[in-house]
Amino acid sequence: MSVLDSIIAGVREDLAKRRLSLSELRENLESAPPVIDAHPGLRGDLISVIAEVKRSSPSKGTLAAIVDPAKLAEQYQQAGASIISVLTEERRFGGSLADLKSVRSAVEIPILRKDFMVDEYQFYEARAYGADVVLLIVAALSARQLNDYYEMATELGMASLIEVHTHDELERAMEISPRIIGINSRNLKTLEVDQSAFADLLPEIPAEIIKVAESGISARAEVELARSFGADAILVGEALVRAGDPISALHTLRGL
Repeated sequence: MSVLDSIIAGVREDLAKRRLSLSELRENLESAPPVIDAHPGLRGDLISVIAEVKRSSPSKGTLAAIVDPAKLAEQYQQAGASIISVLTEERRFGGSLADLKSVRSAVEIPILRKDFMVDEYQFYEARAYGADVVLLIVAALSARQLNDYYEMATELGMASLIEVHTHDELERAMEISPRIIGINSRNLKTLEVDQSAFADLLPEIPAEIIKVAESGISARAEVELARSFGADAILVGEALVRAGDPISALHTLRGL
């Protein structure tokens, strides 16, 4: 079993323990915060940043305690982040839906629910808790799931970050006519990072699609490299949560 398979198995086990029914979640959508359009903020003269609230990861273990995710999110917003990414996977990343709810109440910019979306339930759950964007990992989904989940997210008003790591996954992603594609330099099946994925895949994405470089970015030089291959935005977690001053760290990555 690959690392990705193991994570998904855990996600499915945890989903089986959810207390609210799907019908109750749908009812909760009526009181959910309005959707914020995430697309406009991901293009600009400077690189856009999706800044992550991330306590731990399977590859690095514990990264930061993050006692107050709302405060960290406010700092990200102050520093010019375009989107706040909130990990909600509990077993490997130490996240929760409570973190998502807390961050949503603290900031006015879009929020990405960063999780392994493998069930219809999670999409209603994401919107009910105030998510504006969801992550769809091509390696974790069948062609039918990818298409159905993308349509479901769109119907709920949410944007989708379609994540790929290989040429084959990029071809599959293009079949659903996505608006945002993320190139993850980390192979989720082995957790190895190879930033040559940016050079290989970013130039292959049409100009009208927003391009995001994900994983392994911690220095301005790496941001400039991703930008040179066509990245409109970067997704950064570890480098920011480990920084003593996340505002200064985010400014540095953006070249301010």
